[in-house]
Amino acid sequence: MTPEERSRTLRDLTAAMVDSYHRLGGINRLGDRDLPSHRSIVTLLEELQTLMFPGYFGDVVPRDADLEMLVGARLDAVGRQLDGVIERTLRFCRHTACNCEEIWQLAGSPPPDQLFGAAARQVTRLYLDQLPGIRDLLDTDVQAAFEGDPAANNTEEIILCYPGVTAILVHRLAHPLYRLGVPLLPRIMSEWAHHRTGVDIHPGAEIGPRFFIDHGTGVVIGETTRIGERVKIYQGVTLGALSFPRNPDGTLVKGGKRHPTIGDRVTIYANATILGGETIIGDGAVIGGGTWITASVPPGSRVLG
Repeated sequence: MTPEERSRTLRDLTAAMVDSYHRLGGINRLGDRDLPSHRSIVTLLEELQTLMFPGYFGDVVPRDADLEMLVGARLDAVGRQLDGVIERTLRFCRHTACNCEEIWQLAGSPPPDQLFGAAARQVTRLYLDQLPGIRDLLDTDVQAAFEGDPAANNTEEIILCYPGVTAILVHRLAHPLYRLGVPLLPRIMSEWAHHRTGVDIHPGAEIGPRFFIDHGTGVVIGETTRIGERVKIYQGVTLGALSFPRNPDGTLVKGGKRHPTIGDRVTIYANATILGGETIIGDGAVIGGGTWITASVPPGSRVLG
């Protein structure tokens, strides 16, 4: 290809790409529909991980460190980052069909030009208040992994190496943002964990304490799933929807309980599939590997493939 041909080809290709940006506006982001960058959200998530497991993530914590000063500085930095990320997310939300009315109510009645910042600061405050409780839950998850896996040598190995623990860590951090009504941000967090671990947990799922995912790869937990205490699941388990009802125009009906409820002390072995919003797995049940379940299971039952 001669230089002239290359230049002409580049001009034609550039024109075609620019035309696609104008025609297909839904898959590019231009102008005032701004969002925080994916990198900024990952950075925020990494800072939150450091707060949850100091010394395991982030910088080394010296034995003689002033913890009040250290933690206070980290919380202040995370709060500022979270303010900015949520504000930009809400500005984007204002231009889309997402429903943020409850968040606007949190903001009170600031001047219009301060609405997004005021709402973001209120959400950040409510979220940060939950971090001690999230650490309490994570402690139970780590202990459940240590007690539930004979191959585990110590809790340090679990925190640093177990993908299931990383996935539940991110879920514990994302779920409160989902409950507060923050759009998009908790989904980006959960998908980062999905990419890293192979475990796909929707941030809307409700998961009780002492939850352990062994091995992890291929686990899928849907948005309206409810999981009780002391539940253990293995790789390849799907807690999904049985069917998707449609509106008269053929579009999917949004919302509703679509995913199963798992009771306390349930064990679900590898590659089991449990579907449906009305499906309840009773307390103490054991679900065998490779089973396909679309109806409720009584407490204490053993279901084999």
